[in-house]
Amino acid sequence: MASRPIVYRHYQRALAQWPIDVLRPQVSFQGSMRRRIEKQFGPSNNDKTAYDPSKESKDTLVTPLKPSDEGAELDQVNVLYSFLEDRYSKKYPLSDRLMKPLSDPEHYEKIIKELEEAPNRSWFGSMVNRWKGMIRWS
Repeated sequence: MASRPIVYRHYQRALAQWPIDVLRPQVSFQGSMRRRIEKQFGPSNNDKTAYDPSKESKDTLVTPLKPSDEGAELDQVNVLYSFLEDRYSKKYPLSDRLMKPLSDPEHYEKIIKELEEAPNRSWFGSMVNRWKGMIRWS
């Protein structure tokens, strides 16, 4: 199992590049993946937030992993890199016909605009939008 540290380093490099979710910063994909790989490969010497089984609660979502072969682990790391590099959107680009449906051509542009504005919106702005959603002006 000499290549386990290589797989571990690949995981760490991919997770360091992973973007933070601005809509839900309290939910961390990186944190859950780091706990998983720490449990799989053991804590690193320079990681200050290494996995500590004594701090684990009984209702934790991290399940023990069975020993696996390094090929399967490298395939999983490759999937992480493929998402980081946007391989699928480059391989399967979306057409204008799909992104601008005839019923509402600006639908997806509005969604993107809303997602960009949501993290910076105040509590009052969120409540106003919620009220706007409840009241329909015809």
